[in-house]
Amino acid sequence: MSFIQEFKEFAVKGNVVDLAVGVIIGGAFQKIVDSLVKDMLMPVLGKLLGGMDFKHFYLNLSDKTYDTMEAAEKAGAPLFKYGVFINSVIDFLIVALAIFVAIKAINKLKREEPAAEPAPAEPPAEPEDVKLLREIRDALKK
Repeated sequence: MSFIQEFKEFAVKGNVVDLAVGVIIGGAFQKIVDSLVKDMLMPVLGKLLGGMDFKHFYLNLSDKTYDTMEAAEKAGAPLFKYGVFINSVIDFLIVALAIFVAIKAINKLKREEPAAEPAPAEPPAEPEDVKLLREIRDALKK
């Protein structure tokens, strides 16, 4: 089989198309989850924590002090933005939970009830010719 023919078979298989669709839908799903985290969950968490916004949590690694993170960024100061990391972790956990729930639902739909095992059938009756041959054998042994 030639290389080009093998590649055609690989590229046209349903699994590759399914993977491409999954990647595209995953990208769109990521936008939804980002919006959920940034626009809905983080403001609620911030409100519960006294009006804080995680994305503004940072540690200034330079010798100078700055009033805001934006001012430090404009000055080019090295910053340790742990608030952005916290947002990313929460984002990941929500994505993982959503995927887990979706896969669990899909698996539940796919699962079929196992068929009941048939009762063991009685062994078939011995054919007449076998019975005759056994009788002949037993008679010859005597």
